Amino acid sequence: MSGNILEIKNLVTSFRIRGDYYAAVDGVSLEIKPNEVFAIVGESGCGKSALALSILRLHKGFYTKVEGSIFFKGRDLLSLRDDELNDVRGKEIGMIFQDPLTALNPLMKIGAQIEESLTIHTDYTAAQRAERTLELLNSVGMPRPGLVYGQYPHELSGGMRQRAMIAIALVCKPSVVIADEPTTALDVTIQAQILDLLRDLQRQTQSAVILITHDLSVVAEMAHRVAVMYAGQIVELADARELFHNPKHPYTRSLLESNPSSSSSGEGFLHVIEGMVPNLDRLPRSGCRFSPRIPWIPDDAHEADPTYRTVAPGHLVLCSCHEHFRFSDERGTSHALA
Repeated sequence: MSGNILEIKNLVTSFRIRGDYYAAVDGVSLEIKPNEVFAIVGESGCGKSALALSILRLHKGFYTKVEGSIFFKGRDLLSLRDDELNDVRGKEIGMIFQDPLTALNPLMKIGAQIEESLTIHTDYTAAQRAERTLELLNSVGMPRPGLVYGQYPHELSGGMRQRAMIAIALVCKPSVVIADEPTTALDVTIQAQILDLLRDLQRQTQSAVILITHDLSVVAEMAHRVAVMYAGQIVELADARELFHNPKHPYTRSLLESNPSSSSSGEGFLHVIEGMVPNLDRLPRSGCRFSPRIPWIPDDAHEADPTYRTVAPGHLVLCSCHEHFRFSDERGTSHALA
């Protein structure tokens, strides 16, 4: 037994574009431990959500090709039949989607949507389902749970809809919860409330949480371990404390320097990462995918076929370019090491 609740091995998720497939997730391998919060961070377009949806095979089959292995409790989710996978979805692995307004069914009342998983996965009576749903609405801090039980999604605020999504994800007490940008559409005050709620519920249920986000402050507050994702690849993996105190990959360091609360590039200045995440059909075929955005690092500092290096216990970095990177002048401009 490995001791991991979830093991992702060499996952490649490709989308069909004009008849050809392009990898949005390219060779990702991760291990998720029981009762840990594992964060996956990166800019929009780096493949975070594509990875999250791949775990439960929620991509449209005709447009998507998923290869590799995803082992959950010893079973490869990618090899399961649809009916076998449906026994896992919602019951053993729950998911909190990015936008609750579009994820929730506008024609179903909140209570009925929460109870749906109980109907499919348990032999609860109608009274037991209602009792469990009201109990959960109360535990996620829903004001007036009895009233919300009979309301439709459009009648709720953004924060209340997110709480309803969390209730749906947790109703069957899953071993793993995937939270895909759970606070993106919320204002700062509600974001803090939702994060506090997620942290408290994770401690109570002892579920493993895979937290997909681009918000480093969320990661610092909640995560035990962090994977940094860029252009479909994991470029750095470490314990959260290690990553924030000893970032290595140029992309990780750029993300941290771009964060207003942690920038040390000079008082009143923020580092700006040059360029953009490349489109799927324009990803480099070889070499370091971040190299076009750090042109001051010489070509020979990058590997033609980047490999992972262990720089500290449990701390992995992709490509040798991390040895040639620092921030120097007071305007936050990045330069190669001398």
